[in-house]
Amino acid sequence: MGPRGTDARHVMYSTNTNTGALFNMVFTLARPYPQGYNAQQIGSPPVYEVNRTEEFDAWLAQLADLRARAKILVRIRRAERGHFGDVKLLEDGVAEMRIDCGPGYRVYFAREGRMVYLLLCGGTKSTQPADIKHAKAMWAAIRKELS
Repeated sequence: MGPRGTDARHVMYSTNTNTGALFNMVFTLARPYPQGYNAQQIGSPPVYEVNRTEEFDAWLAQLADLRARAKILVRIRRAERGHFGDVKLLEDGVAEMRIDCGPGYRVYFAREGRMVYLLLCGGTKSTQPADIKHAKAMWAAIRKELS
């Protein structure tokens, strides 16, 4: 047993320097990752259901910056697996997912129930106040329709 009752694992690392000397180092990993930790990252089934409004899809489709569009899609895929990243909670149940790319893209979303997220709309840092107001209005209308 390793420190604090954990399973200690030893990792051997060998390196060859320019002088030809071989160095061997042993590292002790006192706290290995929990079983299944890495499997959750890639290739795992989604944890959350993420739905999109038609308005969000239209906004994403019209983005000329393909790199930004790809980054946004990657963030959505990560959010499905529970990794939301840089998110700011706003008022009235709306949150803002901040994408650090280009002019500062934002994706506005809300949660319905424990497992379902709805992407409402998107925008940039320059249109942020109007986008937040619009996202709140969309979410209020959707909640009213659901009840």
